Amino acid sequence: MARSVLFVEVPSFYALVEQNLDPELGGRPVIVGGDPRKRGLVQAATPDALELGVIPEMPVVEAMVLCPRARLVRTEMPRYRDVSRRFFACLRRVLARPEPLGLAAAYFDLTSEPDPPRKLVERARELVESELSLPLRAGLASGKFLARLVVNQPEAKSLAVVEPGMEATFLGELEVTVLEGVGPRTEETLAELGAETVRDVAGLGRDRLEEALGVHGVRIHALATGVDDSLVKGVAHPKSVSREATLRTGADDGADRIVLSEQIHDLARQLEAELRVQGLAANKITLKLRFSDQTLTTRSATLDSPVSLADDLQRAASRLLERTPVGSTRVRGLGIQLAKLSLEDQTSHQLDLFPGPR
Repeated sequence: MARSVLFVEVPSFYALVEQNLDPELGGRPVIVGGDPRKRGLVQAATPDALELGVIPEMPVVEAMVLCPRARLVRTEMPRYRDVSRRFFACLRRVLARPEPLGLAAAYFDLTSEPDPPRKLVERARELVESELSLPLRAGLASGKFLARLVVNQPEAKSLAVVEPGMEATFLGELEVTVLEGVGPRTEETLAELGAETVRDVAGLGRDRLEEALGVHGVRIHALATGVDDSLVKGVAHPKSVSREATLRTGADDGADRIVLSEQIHDLARQLEAELRVQGLAANKITLKLRFSDQTLTTRSATLDSPVSLADDLQRAASRLLERTPVGSTRVRGLGIQLAKLSLEDQTSHQLDLFPGPR
């Protein structure tokens, strides 16, 4: 059976997230990047800015010259990570075990998937668009490299496909720089060998490329001939989720316990929201306390059954707090980490906690 690898991504992710959050950015180009006074670089740009020549990693100063109408927005990674978590939660409702690539792209191995790829992609696209107001494009091929490459084709707005046996035809006239691992030096070496297109590279043969470029040449020859056996290393869901808080006050045992109880309440609410977004429940909880003398104390417990509600998380964390030396030294920070995660529809939803210490 031929392999079937799907690649999906939200193009211009950072920039489109910013447009969604700020209505005033609608209808004009957006560039996300660093401070131009500090030689900041472009991290992302909306399609209309890209059409004018703006590219990621170019200096923001140059980008603004190419696209003077653009609105420059400073990079806000916490914001993008939050949307990314919701993005992958949407994908997992349709496509199991993604291999993430950055914050807004993923590979999936569909070789043994009974549902048609187009149907799966359409369901995923509808979820991402309805819940996040973000576009999704997709590519399908026999390997990861080609699936990611074909996603740049116009038809990727539905699903761009490199059919089995058509790999060499698709790659043929493309420039050698589309091949993974071909940077300026390798491009120069290939040019010296007379290769300007991917078809030329394939024509050089494996032995000649290995002689010129070593093991690197073997890999390049394989890609040029459409061979890519790299595995899709999918994960069912994150291994853990956590939230932390820094305390600015705390004079004695009583004050510390009151403040800590309030913080545990807030963190439990945040974690409930996170678990809900990802459709998960947790079977292990760890409470971490950082004291003013820089010492760190942790207490963990395995729960009787997976939980996802804030009240249950708060109750478990509060019991862990009772086992810590709070009062001997001021607490300056605390965190709650949840682990042994499982998809919520696989749990019994029984909320009898009590944890045994670990």
